[in-house]
Amino acid sequence: MSKIINRKTEETIIEDENLTIKELAEKAVKDKISLEYADLTNADLKNADLEDANLKGAGLYNANLYNADLEGAKLKGANLIIANLDRANLTDADLKNADLSCADLKGCNLRNCYLRGTDLLGADLTGVNLKVVDLEDANLKGVKINQDQLIDLIKTSKIVRIINKKENE
Repeated sequence: MSKIINRKTEETIIEDENLTIKELAEKAVKDKISLEYADLTNADLKNADLEDANLKGAGLYNANLYNADLEGAKLKGANLIIANLDRANLTDADLKNADLSCADLKGCNLRNCYLRGTDLLGADLTGVNLKVVDLEDANLKGVKINQDQLIDLIKTSKIVRIINKKENE
């Protein structure tokens, strides 16, 4: 029996004996069932279609989200520590105060992503689209990033505009 539980209340969010965790998560999104505080620790969500999913506060520790579509997803306060988000689409996603420590985000699309207060300690951002990203109050200590991305970040990121504004005052 596959089921997804709410890690706060320990109540079942969705269950089905014939579906995998990935299929359950996709079904929940399709049926507009909130996955808020869902326990998806170690879940294999490779290539999952989770566009516009409500994953606020979800536990996605060590989850495999390789090439997953999370466009417009609400991941505010989610635990994505050491998650694999390689090639995932997080365009327009809300990751405010999420924990992405040591996460693999190589080749991920973070365009227009809201990362305010996000912990990116040691995350791999190699090849990530960082255009128009809000990184205010984000922890960027030890992130892996290439020079071209740093230039994009300087040109378009809100964190840089805030720093420049303070320097010019």
